[in-house]
Amino acid sequence: MRGDPDNPAEVMGVLNPAITRGPDGKLYIFARIVAEGNHSRIGIGEVLFDAHGEPASVKRMGYALEPSESWEQNARTAGCEDPRVTFVEPLGIYVMTYTAYGPLGPRIALACSKDTLTWQRIGPVQFAFMPAYHVDFNLYDNKDAFLFPRPVRDPHGELALALIHRPSNMQGGGGGLHKMPIVPAGVAEARASIWISYCSLARALRDPSELMLWRDHCLLATPEHDWELLKIGGGTPPVLTSRGWLMLYHGVAGRILEESDHQPYVRYSAGAMVLDVDNPRWILYRSAEPVLSPEADEEKEGIVPNVVFPTGIDVRDGTRADVYYGMADSCIGVARMSLIEA
Repeated sequence: MRGDPDNPAEVMGVLNPAITRGPDGKLYIFARIVAEGNHSRIGIGEVLFDAHGEPASVKRMGYALEPSESWEQNARTAGCEDPRVTFVEPLGIYVMTYTAYGPLGPRIALACSKDTLTWQRIGPVQFAFMPAYHVDFNLYDNKDAFLFPRPVRDPHGELALALIHRPSNMQGGGGGLHKMPIVPAGVAEARASIWISYCSLARALRDPSELMLWRDHCLLATPEHDWELLKIGGGTPPVLTSRGWLMLYHGVAGRILEESDHQPYVRYSAGAMVLDVDNPRWILYRSAEPVLSPEADEEKEGIVPNVVFPTGIDVRDGTRADVYYGMADSCIGVARMSLIEA
């Protein structure tokens, strides 16, 4: 999928899509669609398949979300960005996590749907204060969030819904506040890393608006390898396999330009991680080398060169999954992943 250069709403590309199977069995794609000025909307499209069953093109169907709320706008631009969609089985609804590029910078927000075609905002996520960390996670820039489709055990052993997210360990944001590293107490890693937080299943079953409040934040994974030297973050929502929860994540190497929306000196690659089914804080496997790296021309040349950014996964059968990903912050590709079941 490419941006339409004749459409002002797509002139800066289409990228970083969520995907999900709808109740009708069709595969829907929710691309970040970027207009001039880094103004982002979340589109709706249907993935069309060729005669061999391979994803081939996208039928555009309008927009799921446009940045109309105050938490999605700031003095420079506005944005509903980088969605992920999970069908949360116990709630019987699709939940979209997305980045709201608001007054204090990027924050996580939620929307929900029963049919994947009509979306209602739940609101911006709030993180419960944990005195042991001596920080307020609501002050951090935060991105790359998604939910697990099924309940897991929280740190207290109770059934809960789980959220992957990536706070930046920086205070302040797009509103012009001074940025300085503020690392949670007891955490040695200052680089942006992957965290997991929880929401009471019982409370969410009573009222889905309880998904706005998350607690029991735990550091899940930090940068380890050269290809993820700068930071890591979540990629595709987890899918259940016989080995555990499989999710792809992204790692970044290179050099960051502060206060820049687009980073020309970085390289984004993707790795695989397998988490324990009942206790996803336990990492069973993590790839030492990338499973997907920028190699194709569309991945090496674009708005931000040298980027592969996986955000959606479609399990086709027991041995294959299609991974949808952003290419150089400009267009969308799909890659095939082989799954070996025990």
